[in-house]
Amino acid sequence: MEIKITTANLEDDTIKTLYNASLNGCVTTLNTLIQNKPLLLHKVSLSPYNETPLHIASLLGHLEFCEILLKNKPSFTNEVDSKGRCPLHLASAEGCTEVVKALLLANEDVCLVFDKDDMIPLHLAAKRGRIGALKELLQSVRGDQKFLFAKNKEGNTILHLAIRLKQIKTIEYLLLQPEIRTAAIATNRSGFTTLEMLEPWPRDFISLKIEEMLTESGVLRQVYMNSTPQQHAASPSMASQEQPNQSTNQEHPNERRKTWENFWSKYLQFQGNWIEETRGTLMLVATVIATMTFQSAISPPGGVWQENTLTGGLNCTTYGLCEAGTAVLAYAWPHEFIKFMTYNTISFFWSLGVVLLLISGFPLKNKVMMWVLTFAMTVAVTFMALTYVFAQGLVTPYHIIQQVYNMRYPRVVVTWGVLLLVVGLIHTLRFVFWVKKRTKLKLHTLRRVFARTNYPAV
Repeated sequence: MEIKITTANLEDDTIKTLYNASLNGCVTTLNTLIQNKPLLLHKVSLSPYNETPLHIASLLGHLEFCEILLKNKPSFTNEVDSKGRCPLHLASAEGCTEVVKALLLANEDVCLVFDKDDMIPLHLAAKRGRIGALKELLQSVRGDQKFLFAKNKEGNTILHLAIRLKQIKTIEYLLLQPEIRTAAIATNRSGFTTLEMLEPWPRDFISLKIEEMLTESGVLRQVYMNSTPQQHAASPSMASQEQPNQSTNQEHPNERRKTWENFWSKYLQFQGNWIEETRGTLMLVATVIATMTFQSAISPPGGVWQENTLTGGLNCTTYGLCEAGTAVLAYAWPHEFIKFMTYNTISFFWSLGVVLLLISGFPLKNKVMMWVLTFAMTVAVTFMALTYVFAQGLVTPYHIIQQVYNMRYPRVVVTWGVLLLVVGLIHTLRFVFWVKKRTKLKLHTLRRVFARTNYPAV
């Protein structure tokens, strides 16, 4: 029997070839198909497949293949599969960051495409801990409240999902975003806040870490302040934050205490890992200070002797010989010059210490490391200022030296000292409150653990 090859059969074979190419990411095959059949991509909607080739290529991370499809048929970004998911959903779930970026460049509006579970691409990225995809999605629609407060079928926000699945890195990144911290007070359809998502599950060290992160970022306090007295009683996590002597029927809290809490939350409370965010800038500042202090050591104020001499502006015979390459002012003002070099050296080595810590690979998200770096930079900057003060004194003519001292000490030095005192006080308060919160959180967790195991409470 003779088999007749119809046009329909040829088109089906071409479509199959296209889908096989999308599975393998074969750009050569795709270009050949488009060149031979310019309308091929427009006929994909007539095929029996649920997904478009862009769905498959996005899922598998074939960037170049996706870029060619987007160039020839950008409307593929809006197509959804049988579960209502567009290509951006799949790329976000798999963490294909470069593909996510390409899809957003082609059509930014697909960020708000909801699938059949009412999930947008950001939900899937948060569930799977895809930090790169999260960053691209958040940067694309920065500040869009509809996007940030989007909830799935169960009423969970992106932070709810990340906490439920205990995605530590995702939670840590999300809490650095002010908008996300604002959205953290939302409840899902079960009435659970972000913190209460941990309640139904067994307690472990990851849960403790998440509670600590929520507390330090201010989310726990937001949930407490925005909840009703009934919610306080229903939620052990929030109830534990109440003062023991606070009455449940108290309607008006102390205004002075409220003002202090607002001030602390806005200006003094730890607001994320600022050192991690400014790592490059911190490295640059430390390098500049090290460079300046190094230059001051080899080219001190007043210069150096160009050759060995027993005469000149100073009586070099007092020291036996003024050697070439040594500082001129070291002979005239030896005590002041020693102080200048001491402060300069301290600033130099502390700034180098900061550079060493930054390039050593230590985790800067550790709060102790952040305090060490803060202290080191404070020391480096302070002694850099003292180096300047003594350098200024060394090069100032004697007949106006008193005027320079009068200008320097009452104003500049005192102001700098007060500023250092304020900064030190703030960091001390932060440390004290951090220790207090950690202790309180651990005691609260131990009470809950003992309560569930029927042991006597701590």
